[in-house]
Amino acid sequence: MPQPDAIEEVSGYDPAAVPESLLSGSRPVVLRGLASAWPAVRAAHASAHDAIAYLKRFDHGSMPVVATVAPPEAGGRVFYNDDLSGFNFRREEVPLTVALDTLRKYLDTSAPPSIYIASTTLDTFLPGFRAENPMDLGARDPLASIWIGNRSRIAAHQDVPDNLACVVVGRRRVTLFPPDQLENLYIGPLDHTPAGQAVSLVDFAAPDLQRFPRFAEAMRHARTAVLAPGDAVFIPSMWWHHMEGLEPFNVLVNYWWRRSPAWMDTPMNALMLAITSLRDLPPHERAIWKDVFDHYVFGYDEAVDAGHIPESARRVLASLDEDRVRHLRALLVQRLNR
Repeated sequence: MPQPDAIEEVSGYDPAAVPESLLSGSRPVVLRGLASAWPAVRAAHASAHDAIAYLKRFDHGSMPVVATVAPPEAGGRVFYNDDLSGFNFRREEVPLTVALDTLRKYLDTSAPPSIYIASTTLDTFLPGFRAENPMDLGARDPLASIWIGNRSRIAAHQDVPDNLACVVVGRRRVTLFPPDQLENLYIGPLDHTPAGQAVSLVDFAAPDLQRFPRFAEAMRHARTAVLAPGDAVFIPSMWWHHMEGLEPFNVLVNYWWRRSPAWMDTPMNALMLAITSLRDLPPHERAIWKDVFDHYVFGYDEAVDAGHIPESARRVLASLDEDRVRHLRALLVQRLNR
């Protein structure tokens, strides 16, 4: 099995001045020590108990978090069951303090159940945490989330937004693949997923190359790093990422943002609609529609492709804005509901 290359690394940057060139790039990069001055990270360096006590300070207790719980035999892998009809975990709503106390109880257990509190909005569930542990991303208005758990293995998946992920507690191994490795990662169902995103079916801890032979080619393009508390990694939009929490207690804070206006829809909706309306057409008709999409979407140039239409009459063929998108979305909903 080919060994992945290291992710490019930089160091010496301040969370109050993350370089724009890094955040607007299209390649991943590890930022060593970016969040090392955070009080949360200093608590982590003291002990897992100190880190848990630090997090508890911000828990207002007014709403439960969702904890993903898997049995010890899952080995921390949050995944499907054997035939992909369901999953190997259950979800429970519990107070954050209860979840933290349970994680603390299992700190010295060799084979604990997997407990994973995923993508929990920081400002909603831990108000005040961001003020004490700031990250300045310029004009961006990111969604900040926290991920808390014990040892875990999260299957390779893509996210549409750019992602700056900061390790707060524990160590975390991240393995990345360029977007073009889709066919080599053996992605599972699009509409039945463990956590909303389609995932690779390959078990990275024991890849079955007889069942997934092209995974060896994916590994030739892989990049990896082990992140310590205070380290961060920038994961550009649509890069595949496999995440592993390596310690009995792990915390990560990440920031998501898109480089497109908030009123633009997610491309995944377009993919789902394309599957329902194009994929099973006869081959010659699919070829025609491929040309249509190339013309109106992937190769579109308003001046060239709509230059023969008066500007005032171009409508959706003009540059999009919030009003045009709202009108088009309403039209689409009307057509889908016929």
